Amino acid sequence: MNTKIILDFLTDLSKNNAKEWMDQNKAAYKEAYNEFADLVQEFIVQLSEADPSIRYLNSRDLIFRLNRDTRFSHDKSPYNPSFRAHISSGGRVPVPVGYFINVTPEDIFLGGGLFASQFTDATGMVRNYIVKHGSELEQILQDGDFSKYYTLMGEKLKNIPRGYESDAPYGEFLKHKSWFIENHISPDEFLDTQHFIAIAKERFLLMKPFNDFLNRALTNFKMPVR
Repeated sequence: MNTKIILDFLTDLSKNNAKEWMDQNKAAYKEAYNEFADLVQEFIVQLSEADPSIRYLNSRDLIFRLNRDTRFSHDKSPYNPSFRAHISSGGRVPVPVGYFINVTPEDIFLGGGLFASQFTDATGMVRNYIVKHGSELEQILQDGDFSKYYTLMGEKLKNIPRGYESDAPYGEFLKHKSWFIENHISPDEFLDTQHFIAIAKERFLLMKPFNDFLNRALTNFKMPVR
């Protein structure tokens, strides 16, 4: 596979973000899409050795569309110049949490955890799990290899939410409405395809205990039906 094809297309799209340009460059889009799909499939194959839940996934089911919803945005650009995929047993939906990859011309980031703070039921389930298992989360976050690349991120309240003791252990974790991690990789590293695959696999595997913790907390969570 050739990651340069992916980055070249996204760079061109970011400079020509219009339907007319996309219509004229469908072949370039298809080539870049196929390269990205092959890249995601390679991650599925390699990560499934440690995470059998993703073993039989098809990468094309996990890739997000480039089209933007511009109805409520001042930016009317029709496309998001990025290739994104969420590798999870549940597919592209936020739960179960999995391995997220986002490629733009300026930055490539790998992500894990729960990004969606709008799902209040999910937030409550994670908080209640932290009350009982906060030491496990702390241990994961403080692991030397993990902490070399990741710190806990996510939207937070100023105070511990109602329903929990004001001096509750792991109160800082309880303030979160979402819990996620990110690791950023430069375009230069991305262009060295085999090098990128190797380091991305390593960093994806480092986030697995964090994802596993959240997925245990989210057992039996059901995504809202639209």
